[in-house]
Amino acid sequence: MKTSQYYKDNPEAYAKKKLYDKKYNSSDKATKKRTKLNKFNRQKGTYGNGDGLDACEKKYKNKIKITFCKRRKNRADKNDMPGDKKARGKN
Repeated sequence: MKTSQYYKDNPEAYAKKKLYDKKYNSSDKATKKRTKLNKFNRQKGTYGNGDGLDACEKKYKNKIKITFCKRRKNRADKNDMPGDKKARGKN
């Protein structure tokens, strides 16, 4: 909620974020990851069923495993993957 309020109050910062997100989400790395997770979700028959779960990558014994996790937890997790830690900082 704090973030959304910040972007409402600072439209130039929101425009800058949208440009960054557009560039990142169109990268080959992000596209391949998104495709892999969507394929897993479709194979399990849970794509678009409204169950509140996302296909996600979890680190398990030094390997990355695809599994399901709650949507909110997946999109806010800052402890699981190195990219999450870099994106969200130490807290």
